[in-house]
Amino acid sequence: MTGNGLHQPWLGHWIGSGPAPDPDLDDAVTGAASGRGFSRVLFRKEVSVDAVPETAPLRVTADSRFVLWVNGQEVGRGPVRAQPRRWRHETFDIAPYLVSGRNTVAVLVSYYGRATSWWHPAPPEGGVNGDACLVLDARLEGADALVTDGSWRVHRSTAWSALAASGIPCEVLDARKLPVGWTEPGFDDAAWPTATILTARHWGGLGRSRPPVSPYGKLLPRPVATLGGDTVRPKAALDARIRAKPSWESDHPGARVVQHLHTPGEPVPTAALPLCAVIGADRTLDVILDFGAVTAGFVQIHVDAPAGTVLELGYREKPKHVDVVTTTSDYAAGARYICPGGQAVYSALEPAGLRYLYLTVHAPEATEVTIADVAVRENVYPHTGRAYFTSGDEELDAIYRAGIRTVQLNASDAYTDCPTREQRAWVGDGVVHQMVHLATNEDWRLAEHYVDLANSPRSDGILPLSVAGDFEQHEGFTIPDWSLHWVHGVHNLYRYTGDRARLAPYLPTVERVLRWYETHLDALGTLSDLPEWNLVDWSSVFTTGRTSIVSALWARGLAEYAELCDWAANAGSAAWARERHAGVASSFEDFWDPLRGLYVDHIVDGERRPAASQAANAAAIVSGLAPPGRWRAIATAMTDPSHVVTRSWIGGDGGYDVQKEEDQRRGIQRVDWDAEREIVRAQPFFSYVVHDALARAGLAERIVDLVRDWSVFLRDGYDTFGECWGWGTPVHGWSSTPTRDLIVHVLGITPDLPGFARVRIAPRPGPLYAVEGAAPTPHGPVEVAVSDEDVTVTSPVPVRFVDPTGNSQDLPAGSHRLVMPRATPTTDTTSSGNPCA
Repeated sequence: MTGNGLHQPWLGHWIGSGPAPDPDLDDAVTGAASGRGFSRVLFRKEVSVDAVPETAPLRVTADSRFVLWVNGQEVGRGPVRAQPRRWRHETFDIAPYLVSGRNTVAVLVSYYGRATSWWHPAPPEGGVNGDACLVLDARLEGADALVTDGSWRVHRSTAWSALAASGIPCEVLDARKLPVGWTEPGFDDAAWPTATILTARHWGGLGRSRPPVSPYGKLLPRPVATLGGDTVRPKAALDARIRAKPSWESDHPGARVVQHLHTPGEPVPTAALPLCAVIGADRTLDVILDFGAVTAGFVQIHVDAPAGTVLELGYREKPKHVDVVTTTSDYAAGARYICPGGQAVYSALEPAGLRYLYLTVHAPEATEVTIADVAVRENVYPHTGRAYFTSGDEELDAIYRAGIRTVQLNASDAYTDCPTREQRAWVGDGVVHQMVHLATNEDWRLAEHYVDLANSPRSDGILPLSVAGDFEQHEGFTIPDWSLHWVHGVHNLYRYTGDRARLAPYLPTVERVLRWYETHLDALGTLSDLPEWNLVDWSSVFTTGRTSIVSALWARGLAEYAELCDWAANAGSAAWARERHAGVASSFEDFWDPLRGLYVDHIVDGERRPAASQAANAAAIVSGLAPPGRWRAIATAMTDPSHVVTRSWIGGDGGYDVQKEEDQRRGIQRVDWDAEREIVRAQPFFSYVVHDALARAGLAERIVDLVRDWSVFLRDGYDTFGECWGWGTPVHGWSSTPTRDLIVHVLGITPDLPGFARVRIAPRPGPLYAVEGAAPTPHGPVEVAVSDEDVTVTSPVPVRFVDPTGNSQDLPAGSHRLVMPRATPTTDTTSSGNPCA
């Protein structure tokens, strides 16, 4: 096998523990899950190796997920999330795990049956899919054939069951039922049946059993880096006590561990690990562990307890307050482990995000239990390269690091909203993660994969809420403006990579997304009465009637698409996009409030309503719909702290508000601010558009102070950014724009030509006396250092240097020392492109 094996024919067959279930025609019509439901199947094969080769590449994939061991050592997990018809395989070098002589290859395959946050079943076809299935092959010199076929031993395990909560499976493992040593050499699997070779039974399948086989088709290689990270242990045991065992109100461990926190208990003499206690049939041991900050990966617990002892695990991002009825942190996440007896290790199969681990131990009889160790083996995307930012300002430097950590915890096999309650790949959220990676991480593969994974439009051309999971499968309502942020993500890749061949396949989808909106144009040329969920962000903005916000986001997309089409020599589509942009611009003045010098959110029944937001005005600037002569005044007005208010339709400083959410669902939106005078602040997500607007208006020097607002999240040990101002999850990837801003707007490092054929350096340090940092490019890092009016630039590519007065000079690649006057800035019409120029 050479390279990634993409062009090598597969030698392995798809195999299972029995024939795949016949598809249910009713399920095929309704889209319901088809198959045997949740299952975990164990596969084993012994192979003889004469001499261990230097390399031994092995390809493997499964539906739904797998863990691979060689000679009892875990080699890897996978595959990455993907749409069923664009399924992925993993490649591992197993040479380090092999020995001369007999070797054991073992694979655990989990099949979830029903859609999760990050997987959904393939359409029911019969033959191959609908149950746990595996395909694997390796070309090993001097060895028996190592391919999946009918010689493999297989065991359908009853050790696991599953509880679902918000799309995240809850692992329940009765380790007493798990064959001891089944991944190790020497295990006796003679009683296990042999595997069934799965063959396509649909018309045109022709009985094929090797890839490519429908529904998975040609298996694609893993497109992103291998995940990993540190092994993290708790910083403190907050509480450990013995309590009376309650009558359980729920079967979910995440609910059980907090059920009786309000009841008194007897403190355990020492709460430090290792922790030893004796419990009876009517008593529980309850432990609360604090990891000090949010972590994400696989929970591991070393325990010594008699068989049948039950560990209930609850994963939480915030502490549970028993007097709080409902918050966004009251999601159910956790696991249950039933001990096999003696010393054992629970190693989770399902990834989890948590800061606090709540543990309740109970047993059918009096038992001594020792919790010897608890850890999380982190499973996050690597952050690599020589990018950095430092200013001597501890607050700003901490903000830079926090954005990197927040994105990392929300970067696994896709960009996710949060590692805790959902783990979904939301189509719009990911654009902020992408921009942080482009500005700070040398590895851009996930930034590119974000666009590729989300390139999965509905039949009408718009993108799903989130992809490669339950929401995509069900094809329910979507957030249409999330597709417009994805369009921005395509444009980002154009600017940063300049890879025409890679981006060309996305342009038809971009056009379909933009054309989806044409149906909703009114006679005046703006978008009106949009269906579905036009979120924008969680702030109290209005998108009903004629909408300035979504019209402007659409116009930004049209402008970016026109630029992409010029680059791709598609003159016809470029002309269409510019024509539509001009149509919006011709009537956008209707939203202008001349007395306030701002654009309002919407017009209803011909009446310009007074509510105005940062979202509407920032979008007006970045789209080019607002005349450039207004930009500076608009940017100043929309960020005037004496007029800006923070409001959300479903939350606030008091946290998540159930009544407000119910009102929102029923179309009740209460204005609890002075809409004639005040302007609604953007939530952290849409702040990236606000900051881009400030930069375009020539006010980038103000961003240094604006990003300090994110310090509100860095309290009580948290080192990540939260979801919203005053409420939401404490680690939400869409909130990480300050990290990008410190590189892109403060240091001013951006592409001046696609693919960094030339870099643009436009430092706007504001009140900072000294600041320096570096950003990755395809040609190596670009470094900028500012000390008062002195600027040093080191670049592997030619430079266009733009000072705050708007003067620019072109310089060759290399190192340069420049003088930058701290003069009054001018409106910048070039920093983000000139829409439809």
